Amino acid sequence: MAAKSSLLICTSLVCKTVEEMRSSMAKAKNEGADLVELRIDSLSSLDYTSDVENLVKQRSLPVIVSFRHKSIGDPHKTDKKKTCLKVLGLALELNADFIEVDLELASELFAGGDLRKRGNSKIIVSCHVSGTTPSKEELSIVMARLQSTGADIIKLVFDAIYITDIAPLFHLLTHCETQNAEEGKTDEGGEGHAVEYNVTKIVDVMAMNVDQPPTNNKLELELMVLQVPLIACAMGDRGLISQLLCPKFGGFLIYGCIESSLVPGLPTLASLRQVYEVQKVNVDTKVFGLIANPVGHSKGPLLHNPSLRHGGFNGIYVPMLVDNMEEFFRVYSSPDFAGFSVGIPHKEGALRCCDEIHPLAQSIGAVNTIIRRPSDGKLVGYNTDCEASITSIEDALRASKGANREMSNISPLSGKLFVLVGAGGAGRALAFGAKSRGARVVIFNRHYERAKALALAVSGEARPFKEINDFCPEKGMILANATSLGMQPNSERTPVAKEALGAYQLVFDSVYTPRNTRLLQEAEEVGAIVVSGVEMFIRQAIGQFNLFTNREGIGNNWFSLFWAILIAQALYLPKLKSSLNAFIEGVT
Repeated sequence: MAAKSSLLICTSLVCKTVEEMRSSMAKAKNEGADLVELRIDSLSSLDYTSDVENLVKQRSLPVIVSFRHKSIGDPHKTDKKKTCLKVLGLALELNADFIEVDLELASELFAGGDLRKRGNSKIIVSCHVSGTTPSKEELSIVMARLQSTGADIIKLVFDAIYITDIAPLFHLLTHCETQNAEEGKTDEGGEGHAVEYNVTKIVDVMAMNVDQPPTNNKLELELMVLQVPLIACAMGDRGLISQLLCPKFGGFLIYGCIESSLVPGLPTLASLRQVYEVQKVNVDTKVFGLIANPVGHSKGPLLHNPSLRHGGFNGIYVPMLVDNMEEFFRVYSSPDFAGFSVGIPHKEGALRCCDEIHPLAQSIGAVNTIIRRPSDGKLVGYNTDCEASITSIEDALRASKGANREMSNISPLSGKLFVLVGAGGAGRALAFGAKSRGARVVIFNRHYERAKALALAVSGEARPFKEINDFCPEKGMILANATSLGMQPNSERTPVAKEALGAYQLVFDSVYTPRNTRLLQEAEEVGAIVVSGVEMFIRQAIGQFNLFTNREGIGNNWFSLFWAILIAQALYLPKLKSSLNAFIEGVT
């Protein structure tokens, strides 16, 4: 069993005053940070010397002292380059735990006399590439320059345009760990020698898929034995996995924020510790995730991560903002990328990425779950949306009449007029599910041709979306919204006007953020039975959990468990953690 990672979790403090920075440091410590970065350049004071002394001497956590000499908007018009070197030199004198210097100034720092006073301070040399993703050649040059500075730790940050841009970082993290090179020891404890760092050969390997090892023995040795730890992360919404999966690939440090941040791709400290528990992620951890666009609304990580841990499964479930599924699977082809939930807008396109497709998913024409089969690495597509959505509706109809599934084999949807809004992946699952229960299906969709195609597949009827509010051939109909209308942040939107909802016995909304959408609120106000997308979400997640972990038939106890996890995580009160754990033990 692999040991836990030695990963450090850091947060960057950008504050105007020393008092604010101290307060933020205390908050960061309370949220689980191992250390903090003191952005001295963010302080509004004119006396950086006094500020640095106060902060370093009275620190409650280990610190990285940094000064961005290219910060925008300097009200004091100081010489930022000279000030930066002065601040970092002082931090060395004060024996700060770490200092961070930009690659551009590293040679001047190392050439100065301050290093003689460094004590135990470690020097991080960093390179920030803004607004773009470096090419292979650019990465080669940057990594060579970083390594040549003599830094204790090197750091590379760039903006991820696509999620596949992050794969090179994982390569670098995997091969940028200290392997006793300074001591000249081999793995067997005998005499050895340090192997020279070869950046070009490392970057050449980036052209290969993540799981493909180098075949040349000399190259493999050069890749394996590197001189310094690496901090590497990609910014932007598509860069989030560079933080969350860093411990799996051997990274030295990741960043989180104290509270929900406007910085895209930066998780909170609380989520790193409590949801993802990155401190437990190691090289053997299997990667699961949601492939969608957008992904920010998803509660999947809140649900799957605690469930995987409680089930004794070494896995992590992460949001993956994917633009091109085919390219994603081409790049992330490692067996360790083991399973995926598939969300909007990829459920239909996912069919093209699968080597095999389960018959139900094939007939529906949409996939919401993909498993990488361990025996041969093939991608197998499934659909757990269909049963999840239909049973949610059926159980609500039965409950309204005081019945249950065991009392009758006939579905309460049999003979009902089932009005479906949306003909995408979720809509297809609902349409086929309703048809299988004997319902009469009518489909409304903005793209009428798609509605017609789906109606033909389920022997139903297609209607133009603009007619939805005037459609009332009978009372007691079932309405199901399978679009994203009403999803946060556009929660004021609704697919059907309130005035039209009186004709429906039950209204189902596949949107689950917010749980009580405007559509459901207005349906309840006119007396309809309402079913939240949370019901479907939990049921389909149980099906996915079975597939992810290769376990059969977890049932009602796990349904209660998933509900408890979702509620506790959504409320996000640390005090609930102990009671949640007790509840988990009770239901399993």
